[in-house]
Amino acid sequence: MANDATALASAIRRGHLTAADAMAASLAQAVDWADLGAVAWMNPARGRAFAAEFDVLPGNAPQRYAAFGGVPLLVKDLGAPFLGFPVSAGSALFPREGMGDHSQLAARFRAAGLCPFGLTTSPEFGLSLASEPAIGPIARNPLDLRLSPGGSSGGAAAAVAAGITAIAHATDAGGSIRVPAAACGLVGLKPGRGSVPGGPGFGNHLAGIASELAVCRSVRDAEAIFAACTIGGVQGPFASPSLEEARPGPLRIGLVTDTGPDWPTDETRTEAVEAAARVLARNGHRIHPLESAAVTGLARRSARIFADIVAVNLAGLCTHPGFDQVEPMTRAFATRGQAMSGQDLWASLHEMVLVSRDLWRLFDQVDLLLTPMLATAPLPIGSFPTDHQDVDLHLHRMSAFAPLAGLANIAGAPAITLPFGADAQGLPLPVQMIAPMGQEKLLLSVAARLEVEERWTHPFAVAGLT
Repeated sequence: MANDATALASAIRRGHLTAADAMAASLAQAVDWADLGAVAWMNPARGRAFAAEFDVLPGNAPQRYAAFGGVPLLVKDLGAPFLGFPVSAGSALFPREGMGDHSQLAARFRAAGLCPFGLTTSPEFGLSLASEPAIGPIARNPLDLRLSPGGSSGGAAAAVAAGITAIAHATDAGGSIRVPAAACGLVGLKPGRGSVPGGPGFGNHLAGIASELAVCRSVRDAEAIFAACTIGGVQGPFASPSLEEARPGPLRIGLVTDTGPDWPTDETRTEAVEAAARVLARNGHRIHPLESAAVTGLARRSARIFADIVAVNLAGLCTHPGFDQVEPMTRAFATRGQAMSGQDLWASLHEMVLVSRDLWRLFDQVDLLLTPMLATAPLPIGSFPTDHQDVDLHLHRMSAFAPLAGLANIAGAPAITLPFGADAQGLPLPVQMIAPMGQEKLLLSVAARLEVEERWTHPFAVAGLT
C-alpha cells in the first residue's frame, strides 16, 4: 500500500522530495513508457509550473496538507474539462486547438493538490472497452504489452499501473473506470449518481449513467479522492453513513458467481469472487448466494438501455460538418440514434427507472452485491475493433467481457473493483461490489478489508517513489 498516491504525497509533505521532483519523475517515466500508448498528449511546461507553484507555497498553506499535495496527475481525454488541457474525446472530429474550461470536478482535483500535466488515451467517444482510437496512440497493458488495458479509461489505468502517475482521472458510463482498473490490477470506484459534480460547463449528456472519479493503486487513495470531490456537501441526496456505521451486526453480502450462459465468467475469476466471500464470512458477514437470474436479467436490460442512450447522445454528430471523419462504429451509433423516435427514447428512459427500482428491491434482501468484474483475463490488442458498423456485435463483445459492469451505471448505484489475487500468468483477479445509492463509504470499507489480505502486488513502482 505504500506504493500509492498517498505515500507520494506524504513523501512530498515530509520533504523527502519536492513536487518538482515528483513531476520530473513522472515526465521521465512517461518518456520511458512511450510505447505503452497511455499518454495521448502532454504539456510538460504546464505540469512543471503547477509543481513549482506548489513548492513555493508557505508551510502553513492548506494545499500543503491536501490529500494529494504536489502529486502529478493525468487527465482523461474525455469527460469534465481541465483548463489548459484540450480534450479531443479520442476523435479526429475535435482537434486539440482549444484550451478547455475548468469544471467543478477539475477544481476539486486541483484543491486536493494534484498537478495535471497531460491527457490519457481514450477510444473515440468512449465507445469501447479497449483504448485504441484511430487517431492513436494504442494504449497497452503494462502487465503484458500484447494485451489491452481496457477502456474507455484504458490510458489512465495503463499509466497508473506502469507508475507514470500514482492516480489518474477517469470516467465510467458502462464500466469505463472499473474495467480498466480490473485489467491493470487497480482500484476503481464508480461513484453513485449525483455523488460527484459534473458542472458547470460539462452537462449530463448521458442521462445520468456516467460518473467521474479516478483509477487508483489503493483503496485509501480511492477514499481520499472521493472525499475531496464531494467536499462541501456536494454528495447526492441519498448520502449516508456506511451501513457498518449505521447499524450494528454483520452485513448481508449477496454473492453472484454465475453470469449466465450468454456471458459466462471463467472458473479462475469465479473462484476469486468465492475466495473474497470466504474472507468476508470469516469477518462475521453473512453470505447470501443469489440466483444468477436475479442480477443477469437486470444486466441484460441495462445493456439495451446503454445502447439506446449512447446512440441518442451521438445522434447530433450526424449533422456535424466533419461527420465523415469519425470511426465506422461511431458513425453506426450516431446513425442509430438519429433514427430513434421520441417514443423509443422515452421507453428506454422509463426502463432505466425500472432497473433502478428493481435493484433497490434486491437491496431489501442484501446490503451489497459481490460479483465478478471481468469474465476473462485481459484481452489481446484488437479484440474490440471499431472499424466496422455492427453495433450489436460490438455491444455483445463488451458485455461478454464485463457482464455486470453496466448495471451499476443504469441503476445509478456506486460500484467498486479491486484485485483479489493473480492468475497463473500473473494477471489480476478482480472482484466487483455494488451497493445502494449513497453507500460509497460502505464499498470503501469492505474493499479495504479485502485489500489487507495483500493478494496483489503492483509490479511497477510509482515515479518518484523508486
